[in-house]
Amino acid sequence: MANPQKRLPENVPGDFFVDSTCINCDTCRQLAPATFGETRNYAYVQRQPQDMAERRLAVRALLSCPTGSIGSKGKEATKEVMDDFPLAIEDEVYYCGFASPKSFGGSSYFVQQPGGNWLIDSPKYIPRLVRAFESLGGIRYIFLTHRDDVADADRYAARFDSARIIHRADLSAQPDAEIILEGDEAVEISPNFLVIPTPGHTRGHLVLLHHKRYLFTGDHLWWNRRAERLGAYRRFCWYSWPEQIESMKKLLEYSFEWVLPGHGQRIKLAPKVLRENLTGLIAHMEES
Repeated sequence: MANPQKRLPENVPGDFFVDSTCINCDTCRQLAPATFGETRNYAYVQRQPQDMAERRLAVRALLSCPTGSIGSKGKEATKEVMDDFPLAIEDEVYYCGFASPKSFGGSSYFVQQPGGNWLIDSPKYIPRLVRAFESLGGIRYIFLTHRDDVADADRYAARFDSARIIHRADLSAQPDAEIILEGDEAVEISPNFLVIPTPGHTRGHLVLLHHKRYLFTGDHLWWNRRAERLGAYRRFCWYSWPEQIESMKKLLEYSFEWVLPGHGQRIKLAPKVLRENLTGLIAHMEES
């Protein structure tokens, strides 16, 4: 729970606050952008919720904060809001919430499919989310974009008898994974689920393209809300920036309209606009 004694001075007065344990993972700003702002090192409450709808969004952020750094002096309906998760994004795609500190607050996603549901990276393992996944039909595959964001994937795999998918180069993060991919060629695991190796951030980084619409990008690609364009993290490239550039070029071969990252803002745009953005990002990466 957030500590009022550690309340950051940037918070505006009112019920909601962020304390100094914040790791600036961006989860709260994605869920309640009107309420939470950003400094260089952490989030803070830039404006208290103005109505019940905004208050509910702020409670979602409070529940999903991986470090428990958001607090409220009000009597919030947290148990009721817990049932909002997983949050529908579009059609059969959901955002899981309940970000894990093990993945530095990385976003995870759930895709409901007649042939078996998918979990993309892992949220925190909590009973309410387990029950929600059960009600949606369980989890057949757990797709792990890379070693950083596996979180509680092993517990979900054990609970649902799921097959975890990971690249051999990142296998140390889940050494008993059931499906181990090799090399740098794209692989279709099941209809409409194409795995594309994108080494760079880590040697074994992967992205997942679903229905030629949804691209789950891990830490490879994200939307920069300040610059209003696609972005990539050179500062957090653990393996090879030149290889990440080459991996980015691979994505020009594919059409998609959603970018759903592990870290950073998700975005939906027309495929043509995303392709233009991606071309511009590659040029920027090559110059940096």
